[in-house]
Amino acid sequence: MKNIMLVCVAGMSTSLLVTKMQKAAESKNLEAEIFAISESEVDSTLQSKAVDVLLLGPQVRYLKGSYETKYKDKNIPIEVINMTDYGMMNGEKVLTQALNLIG
Repeated sequence: MKNIMLVCVAGMSTSLLVTKMQKAAESKNLEAEIFAISESEVDSTLQSKAVDVLLLGPQVRYLKGSYETKYKDKNIPIEVINMTDYGMMNGEKVLTQALNLIG
């Protein structure tokens, strides 16, 4: 089971992307919990949930450095979603990006 967390300003703009990523995961018979939250929910979510990768929407890319510092002890890969893939809502490519980061 892979836990993939997407973060954006309000958690809304990534909802469609989550749906597309879930469909891509199902087509690969991959067990994954993929969910989107707002930047204000990251702290509480990471305190209560194990996450394998944290993907940032392009609009919150500025948070990457502070998250890498703040959550260093959790050893969670943190990356910004490719802007083109995000704009096209390409769930397959974003899922691949997440899985590559997880390793």
